[in-house]
Amino acid sequence: MAKENKTELLNSINTPADVRALREEQLPQLCSELRDFIIEALSQNPGHFASSLGTVELTVALHYVFDTPNDKLVWDVGHQAYAHKILTGRRERFHTNRKLGGIKPFPSPQESEYDSFAAGHASNSISAALGLSVAASIQNRNEKVVAIIGDGSMSGGLAFEGLNNVSSTPNNALIILNDNNMSIDKSVGGMSQLLISMHSSKLYNKIRYAIARGLTRIGLLNRERAKSLTRFNNGLKAMLFKQNNIFEGMCTRYFGPIDGHDVRELVRMLRLVKDMQGPKMLHIHTVKGKGYEPAEKNATVWHQPGLFDAETGERIVSNGGSPRFQDVFGETLLELAKQNPKIVGITPAMPSGCSMNILGREMPDRFFDVGIAEGHAVTFSAGLARGGAMPFCNIYSSFMQRGYDNLIHDAALLKENMVLCLDRAGIVGEDGPTHHGAFDIAYLRPIPNLTIASPYDECELRRMMYTAQLPDKGTFVIRYPRGKGSLTDWRCPLEEIPVGKGRCLKEGDDVALLTLGPIGKLMEPVVESAAKEGVSVAHYDIRFVKPLDEEMLHAVGRKFKNIVTVEDGVISGGAGSAIIEFMAANGYTPLIHCIGIPDTFVEHGTTEQLYKICGMDKDTVLGTILQMKKQ
Repeated sequence: MAKENKTELLNSINTPADVRALREEQLPQLCSELRDFIIEALSQNPGHFASSLGTVELTVALHYVFDTPNDKLVWDVGHQAYAHKILTGRRERFHTNRKLGGIKPFPSPQESEYDSFAAGHASNSISAALGLSVAASIQNRNEKVVAIIGDGSMSGGLAFEGLNNVSSTPNNALIILNDNNMSIDKSVGGMSQLLISMHSSKLYNKIRYAIARGLTRIGLLNRERAKSLTRFNNGLKAMLFKQNNIFEGMCTRYFGPIDGHDVRELVRMLRLVKDMQGPKMLHIHTVKGKGYEPAEKNATVWHQPGLFDAETGERIVSNGGSPRFQDVFGETLLELAKQNPKIVGITPAMPSGCSMNILGREMPDRFFDVGIAEGHAVTFSAGLARGGAMPFCNIYSSFMQRGYDNLIHDAALLKENMVLCLDRAGIVGEDGPTHHGAFDIAYLRPIPNLTIASPYDECELRRMMYTAQLPDKGTFVIRYPRGKGSLTDWRCPLEEIPVGKGRCLKEGDDVALLTLGPIGKLMEPVVESAAKEGVSVAHYDIRFVKPLDEEMLHAVGRKFKNIVTVEDGVISGGAGSAIIEFMAANGYTPLIHCIGIPDTFVEHGTTEQLYKICGMDKDTVLGTILQMKKQ
């Protein structure tokens, strides 16, 4: 926890009402203490670091000016929202952030009335804020609604869909563009400064609104004419500024950019735009990792740095052991790209998160980071494939949900030769239900023309990647988990695996254990423990969910009356379901017990804790096998 002398003012803040009770000149001190608290807390309990440091002043200003929770703040991705959590009654429990039973990793209405909407993934804030604003209006509630969206999230298609609707639907929403990646060009000359002051002044906007209301009353100003007037106004500003932007082009009033780390200036601007009629955009400039030099210098590394020494900035990194699956992917992709000149890499804003930056460093002309735009990433990959390239598109499993139609319409339907690598498949741990890759097997299985595979270990991942890029393999999906694998010597030869062929890892007579992916490796001790209890377990690595190894499954169906399936994905519609369907269709009648993620959203905690809760741990699986043998 933060030291007492660093948080004297912060310790008196239990709700945003306490923030609003402060004198304006106290706000910089509150920001300083809040930043110190975040640094100290996250050095001991890892979380999303740099982004939350960048929004300290903005968070304080928002709660100072707006009457939260009556007024609604909609955050875009929760990476920005730690300061918000701390100021909204969760300071004393902040040390439990991301821990089992502790506060949630991202804003959630289930946790706090101050969290107006879910904020796990990106680009949904504008659409959600518009909905909240319109709902308040039609129910005659006097509520202000603010969407806080980062510039990375603005690359998502949903953000632009929401922005388009904001410009055509009557609303009073305020959109804050937290620009933490682009430099700000200074406004040049006295005229530009005059216009900024004029367009944000209360008198100007009061007169502007009064004129518009009067023209409407006498029938000279309808909605279409109002849009034309706004376009004329924005065009005049563009001429004088010698620049324009998309927001003004879509009839949304634009203000800024301003310094997002000047809390008093933020308060001034928020007060000025707060009561303006119609949609507004306030553009602020912030620095990721603000106030902590190591994070300011390398925001990517300090996005989620793990444990570190708060005084020295030294990260506490565990070395040795087996590599992460993502690093094996990254190294293997580069190895394959050196052999196959058609290979290119595509990722939606996660080059370091999926280790595709390894390819990007050596072959920048064959690496494409398309921003937070999963649907575009899939269709772009399909276009590359149609043009003769061999794309490896790497998307986190839970993020791929937003590219589902693109996969069906643009890739699978056309049998495009491309590889879709789903990182973070299965339980991901502390990031919680918005990030667990729980559903990919179930939502991919019904799609024709797909090959769906999951590697048992790192060598199997390499072989699957090699197989997938061979000619005429169609759309090939490979799913693998977050974190480390099991092998230290993983640089095995790149060899083809027969598509749709599983393998028997251990023969047995009493119970058949069918596993998919790396969770099968965790089940090896279960097979050994069962043998000590007198139960002979045959262990099969099915490898492919689609197509299934029918020859292997026929052999299992003929021999075994007891089958246990284990997968790191939802049970409903998953690999176990596919095996049940096969057995039923072919007249086999074994007792089949499917183990996986149950029909619920799994909360946050360590992977081991969540496996236990879901009944996917070794002890529970062993108990199931022993009970089946008894029955």
